[in-house]
Amino acid sequence: MGAGNTIGERFVAMSFGESHGRCIGMVVDGCPAGLPLSEQDIQGQLDLRKPGQSQVTTQRKEEDKVEILSGVFNGFTTGAPVCMIIWNKDADSRSYEAIKNTPRPGHADYPALVKYGGFADYRGSGRFSGRLTATLVMAGALAQKLLKHTLGIDTVAYTLEIGGIRAGSITRENIASRYSNDVRCPDPAAAEKMKEAILQAKREGDSLGGIVECVSTGLPVGLGEPIFSSLESDLSKALFSIPAVKAVEFGSGFEGSKKRGSENNDTYYLDSTGKVVTRTNNAGGILGGLSNGMPIVMRVAFKPAASIAKKQETLDISTGREADLVVPGRHDPCVVPRAPPIVECVMSMVLADHAIRSGLIPPVLKKGA
Repeated sequence: MGAGNTIGERFVAMSFGESHGRCIGMVVDGCPAGLPLSEQDIQGQLDLRKPGQSQVTTQRKEEDKVEILSGVFNGFTTGAPVCMIIWNKDADSRSYEAIKNTPRPGHADYPALVKYGGFADYRGSGRFSGRLTATLVMAGALAQKLLKHTLGIDTVAYTLEIGGIRAGSITRENIASRYSNDVRCPDPAAAEKMKEAILQAKREGDSLGGIVECVSTGLPVGLGEPIFSSLESDLSKALFSIPAVKAVEFGSGFEGSKKRGSENNDTYYLDSTGKVVTRTNNAGGILGGLSNGMPIVMRVAFKPAASIAKKQETLDISTGREADLVVPGRHDPCVVPRAPPIVECVMSMVLADHAIRSGLIPPVLKKGA
């Protein structure tokens, strides 16, 4: 499928596998030697993303147990490529044979059919499945460990909005408990309303979309390589690799377009430690494509899940006639509850790549560092 399966310049990740194939996996090249790493470091984030955990996610049952095949020796990365895989164990392809000639509205079925001449694996959406986000989590969990270990950078994501229901109060304390509810929202009252809205849509054979917010703290000033590898450019490109993502905004984003410059500009001052900071963060931590030392704040919009139980109209490609379609199988009524760990990991991949490019992370980590 071409070079589109690889991302990064110095922290390079290559995703492989299909939804209903034997396995899915990721190869990461460029991770420095000397990083303490175990399978559990990766498994923790995968467990937050895996299916079948609640009423608001797909009931496909996958253990998603990661195996590290290379690049780690005696508990440390060696500097060689780190290859990680997950075996697919609960794939049921029967329903996809019945609809292979009737492309699903909202899915990549038709353009993929044309692009690959009918040779692409269409089972479970194949290479275009949300299942492949597990490969992003593999690389991103490694990146998170590297960033925390070397630079003290933390990245957290959480559900901000589902079906038009938006979280109210978000604090450092309730962000820490975001995984205590099924929708991964820090605001418990909003979380309950979100869950009920998802279940109602599910009962009606429909789906909902929403927004994930992500915040990175502890960043140095100057990450980013203008013009075409600015931090916003590379983060946006990576985030759009997550299926169902249709919009990304930083800081004040679209709301900022409604303000005057005097309202949207962030003024500088020295904090109590002598650090240069800004009084507001409408820029979302990035100016001119470079990190400015403030938290990076971004929001990612996910469309409603395309696979729904409601009857829809489509076209039978084999006959050229219009046809009715009811999508069979097990699907998420809303992808947002499983998205926060994915967004965290994708953001971390890009930040790790830029930290290495900037020389802030060396090729060999010193013991105890």
